[in-house]
Amino acid sequence: MRVHVVSDVHGNSEDLEKAGAGADALICLGDLVLFLDYADHSRGIFPDLFGVENADRLVELRTARRFEEARALGNRLWEGLDRNAAIEAGVRRQYAELFAAFPTPTYATYGNVDMPSLWPEYAQPGTTVLDGERVEIGGLVFGFVGGGLRTPMRTPYEIDDETYAAKIAALGEVDVICTHIPPEVPDLCYDTVARRFERGSAALLEAIHTVRPKYSLFGHVHQPLARRMRIGATECVNVGHFASSGTPWTLEW
Repeated sequence: MRVHVVSDVHGNSEDLEKAGAGADALICLGDLVLFLDYADHSRGIFPDLFGVENADRLVELRTARRFEEARALGNRLWEGLDRNAAIEAGVRRQYAELFAAFPTPTYATYGNVDMPSLWPEYAQPGTTVLDGERVEIGGLVFGFVGGGLRTPMRTPYEIDDETYAAKIAALGEVDVICTHIPPEVPDLCYDTVARRFERGSAALLEAIHTVRPKYSLFGHVHQPLARRMRIGATECVNVGHFASSGTPWTLEW
């Protein structure tokens, strides 16, 4: 059995169309939406609306962790506009293209920048969306938990720690845990380019110690200090920033 795993697609529909080639199934761990490309400030919903110069300034402020100033800039730009309608229109354009690129079968969960309420409209029959749920693939049980935890960034699908922990607990005994965010381990949470710690899950780390799955697969941290680490019986793997690599991670058994 061969499964390809991707995360942090961020608008890369061209490579997504090829991501399932040679595999029995594709797993996607979320962040389909591209709001703003930190490597190319001309790409994404934000520069489409407000131009590259404003995108440059927003990235500068966020990178410096000046979140209040970044929020103030955004508020000025959005003044007089229907923010929710404009963002949803941009997300819908991206989702139409990205969901059409998924092969059959695909098993997917949400990232922190996704809008789960829209997924039922775009997920085709060959795509199974899971969040706090399990599925058997080739004789192994895979558990999926989507989204991220609360941060000052206030991305669309952030949930409180208790709700996230309940979804992890609901998985029970699984062979593979598939999440968008990593377990709360410093080397797995630190982004070496952004030079900050992203939020990881303590509940996920506890499940790794108690359930002892074969694998914990995740994304979210684009340039991690450590891409993989063994914790007890579990191989923890950041499957990569698919938007930039265009290459899925492969799991075979």
